Amino acid sequence: MAHLFDSRPPRSALVDIARDFHARGWMSGTSGNLSARADGEHFWISASGKPKGGMQESDFLLIRIVDGAVIERLTPQDRPSAETCVHRIIYALFPDAGACLHGHSVEACLAADHAELRSESLNLPPLEMLKGLGIWEQDPQVRLPLFENSLDVEQIAEAIRRRFSEAVPAVSALMVRAHGATVWGQSLQEAYDRFEVLDFILSYLARTDRCR
Repeated sequence: MAHLFDSRPPRSALVDIARDFHARGWMSGTSGNLSARADGEHFWISASGKPKGGMQESDFLLIRIVDGAVIERLTPQDRPSAETCVHRIIYALFPDAGACLHGHSVEACLAADHAELRSESLNLPPLEMLKGLGIWEQDPQVRLPLFENSLDVEQIAEAIRRRFSEAVPAVSALMVRAHGATVWGQSLQEAYDRFEVLDFILSYLARTDRCR
């Protein structure tokens, strides 16, 4: 089962991840978006408005990282996800990122609500599960980057670009308040595993006061 997603073509793997996330309540309806790097200059991303529980390989568009141009679409009327700009920033800033996954969970939003108003980060508890995010320290003090939500997704993407250009985050993940988490990894499997780990941690926070 190791590297299950990495042994398959990216769009095929992304379809299964979308269906899995939908079944777990992380991509209700058409919410969320998934992408995987195709090469050094392009990535595949889910089309806008597609029900994640029934996605097909044809529901992904090929995007050029440098300018966001659509290079390939298999269905003429499809448009790239509104949050393509966020994925572009991640791939541009982190050349080793091979996949980027964004979902919406109740627990993530509840956990973020415990952070101070306008806080730029969320304290993560020193749980064993932090090892799944690449943190191997005794009693680690880790802060998850937190961003304010906006109907203008370009504003969110620019805020991410500015902050991450100044300092690389401790974990390859971020949270948009009242919105959802975004996680990236060197491969699809790593991104999937880290999203699952982060949801575990945020679910824990949603049930405690440890994030205050």
